[in-house]
Amino acid sequence: MFARRGLDAGLDEIARHAGVGTGTIYRRFPEKILLIEALFEDRIDQLVALVESGATHPDPWVGLIGVIESLTQMQIEDRGLKDVIFSEVGHKDAFRDRRERLVPLMEKAVERAKEAGALRPDVTLTDLAAVQVMLTKAAEFTATTRPEAWRRYLQIMLDGLRADGPSADGLTFPALTLPEFELACSRPVGRV
Repeated sequence: MFARRGLDAGLDEIARHAGVGTGTIYRRFPEKILLIEALFEDRIDQLVALVESGATHPDPWVGLIGVIESLTQMQIEDRGLKDVIFSEVGHKDAFRDRRERLVPLMEKAVERAKEAGALRPDVTLTDLAAVQVMLTKAAEFTATTRPEAWRRYLQIMLDGLRADGPSADGLTFPALTLPEFELACSRPVGRV
């Protein structure tokens, strides 16, 4: 339920979905934050390992791209994870030490890409966080018409982030067709 709906999913709804009584959930997890912590500690550890791998990749640009793409994919597949990363929940004690490891690793990946002359010198870690937010929103927008369209927008973003300008190879992922765009626009706001 968290993956599909985000952290707004309630414990009663989770209990129904799991096929257990609400009393069972509340006995085990008297507060929703305890369930969130239990479910997402390993996922945050996966993020730390992923960013560490990207920050130490022999090619700093390839490492940074891999991190951005993988983090975005994970957030698209798991809205709860995105909520943990980009909300006050991520600052709770259970996640604080992991977050404190994650941020410097991401900063290292950014700085290495800049030092290698691959990343624009004016790009910051917060720029890349905003890019991820944009990409996950683009993925929500195109989910019913073309779920992988966000990868096209990722490539556009990456071309704009490169120190040497856009790729001459052209964009790998095709643009939405006008009917796909209109279908995406016809969805109620806030729904996937």
